[in-house]
Amino acid sequence: MNTSVVAEYDDLWIPLVDEPIGSIVEQLQAEHPDIDALVGGPRTILAFRTFAYIRVGILLGQLLVDNDVPAYDGTETWIEALLRNPSHKQAVVDELRAVAHEVAADPRHAGGEPIGPDDDARARFREFARKQLG
Repeated sequence: MNTSVVAEYDDLWIPLVDEPIGSIVEQLQAEHPDIDALVGGPRTILAFRTFAYIRVGILLGQLLVDNDVPAYDGTETWIEALLRNPSHKQAVVDELRAVAHEVAADPRHAGGEPIGPDDDARARFREFARKQLG
């Protein structure tokens, strides 16, 4: 596929890839900082998200096939119903950790700069904000 064709579908492609699995991955990452600590650089975060979306999608599909979920009544999706079960949610977290460990161990992703400010930059910003806000 040439780049002009890909560019034409960019606005469609991103939401299809990112939702709802992307929001689940993002939420669970936020709840488990140890995962973020493993995948902090630009290369590692890109690889992590790519493989996490695929593997979490497969896992959720397996859970759906293996477990009954209530009929849809408009209050929650089948994914939300599955993740209400603590063992299912833990299985997804375990899969995310496995992906993070595999990506972090891959030497092709070594040496990437962390995303976001370091602790010193955060401290400087807090000090600046304290002075500005009084």
